[in-house]
Amino acid sequence: MHATTSTFVHRLLDWPLFQSEWVFWLLFALSASSVAVILERLVFFGRHAPESARFIATVDAAIGRGDYEGAARALIGRRSLEARVLLAGLCACDQGPDAVEELLAGALGAERARFETRLAFLATLASNAPYVGLFGTVLGIVRAFRNLGADLAEAHAGVMTALAEALVATAIGLLVAIPAIVAFNAFKNAVKARVTRAETWSRRLLSRLKGELPAETQGASLRATAE
Repeated sequence: MHATTSTFVHRLLDWPLFQSEWVFWLLFALSASSVAVILERLVFFGRHAPESARFIATVDAAIGRGDYEGAARALIGRRSLEARVLLAGLCACDQGPDAVEELLAGALGAERARFETRLAFLATLASNAPYVGLFGTVLGIVRAFRNLGADLAEAHAGVMTALAEALVATAIGLLVAIPAIVAFNAFKNAVKARVTRAETWSRRLLSRLKGELPAETQGASLRATAE
């Protein structure tokens, strides 16, 4: 029985799955994917940068004096999260504060999802890459002990090589995970800051609308302008 089990284990260890080389290739592929996602998100966030303080003051002043049409015209064509959210509310200001509030919430959710695209991939990669590296380490150690048991007289070089590969797998796993988690946290914080500004603008608009009657004629004009 013992001989049968030992033969089975040896045959199992000969399978490609129990060789550590494929783990390295997987980690390299994950690293390349992580870099691609990070670069794509950097370009996206750069193209959708937050509005300047001067522009925000201009829009706030227009909303404060009830010039919703002027505020909407200033926002049309803007790519930032807060501008797109506020524009969705301004274009429906004739429908009353309740309708505007719902539209603002819907626009905020859609924009937030757009800005958080692929961030879940970075989070998953950051959480699991060390485990992939650890798996490669385990495979390397298994191979080292197998070499050690095969021939004690000549196994020294093979054991050292296998142990080195095992440690390298762990190091690569961490090397893949660290940039991913750093980028994920940075992008998450950037999205959170933009969402906070959008919520602030939304509350100001709703506060203004709740203090007056719905501007029906302005709302119709705003939708025509946005189209």
